[in-house]
Amino acid sequence: MAGGLIFFTGFPGFIGKRLVRDLLERDSKARVAALVEPRFAATAREAAAAIDPERIEILEGDISDRRLGLDDETYGRMVSKVSTAYHLAAIYNLAVPLEVAQRVNVAGTGNVLDLCARCEKFSRLNYVSTAYVAGDRHGVVYEHELVLGQGFKNHYESTKFQAEIWVREAMHRVPTTIYRPAIVVGDSRTGETQKFDGPYYFLRTISRSLHQHMPIPQFGRAEAPFNCVPVDFIVDAMVATADDPAAVGATLHLVDPDPVTAAEVGRMFSREYAGKDPTMRVPPGMIENALRFKPVRDLYGGAPHEAISYLNHPVRFDTRIADEILARAGLRCPRLRGVCGADR
Repeated sequence: MAGGLIFFTGFPGFIGKRLVRDLLERDSKARVAALVEPRFAATAREAAAAIDPERIEILEGDISDRRLGLDDETYGRMVSKVSTAYHLAAIYNLAVPLEVAQRVNVAGTGNVLDLCARCEKFSRLNYVSTAYVAGDRHGVVYEHELVLGQGFKNHYESTKFQAEIWVREAMHRVPTTIYRPAIVVGDSRTGETQKFDGPYYFLRTISRSLHQHMPIPQFGRAEAPFNCVPVDFIVDAMVATADDPAAVGATLHLVDPDPVTAAEVGRMFSREYAGKDPTMRVPPGMIENALRFKPVRDLYGGAPHEAISYLNHPVRFDTRIADEILARAGLRCPRLRGVCGADR
């Protein structure tokens, strides 16, 4: 709905700041009401000022509160004015305690759903889940699937799974598009990022190995796909689907449909950064257990042991629904090989 008020959580986060900017550029009449924790309010206002301070309202609140920490007047105004919502806010830390993850990822999503269900002019919720609601499943995971008896590698996965169940069950009263990104990395064109986790642990490890004149390690199962997607693709995809009626009720895997393996990632990064291949093979189970100890984590760039399981997990994500919808906008996920120069 062009020109309406967009309720937004997750600003000014890694994806959120870029997405708000592009949504406002796309629709000159749209406005954004961004729910922000008080401790991030100053940063959010600074980010809003750099984009368009007249069209971004910062609402100090708390996603875990039933009424989002908003006073009655503000909550009522959201109910009467909001036409679309983007729910990105979540705890993304793989080592997050269960209680915190449930409060933010699950209850917070329920509270956003409650607001959306009350809105008088509402057209769509855009909900960011994760491809890793698939948990410990192996093989191919399809976009329409969710509950198939899987276990989970951490509380981040399990609580995002719980939240997506809630979103799906509410679709009869809250029209929704669900986005399931893989591991999100920096801009495919500039390399710009504001988070240095995920595959960036590879680079930290390579840097430390070079600095200390140690062999560059190769870790991760050689055949396990390692799926990462650039932030610009995620934002472009969400903007492109904003007005596509075919996306309502759909779940989209925003992933690399043909990912490189964990071993390939290690080689590509090592060649780009150090000019040579890794020379020391580390058994994946050994390094995952060893990373429970801080001296070993420091040696491997601060990587938490929870992160290593994503280098050892043989799973692929089918993208046929996302491909069909995004093809109309001429979008496809950039290949990591091309971004890293492996095709040159």
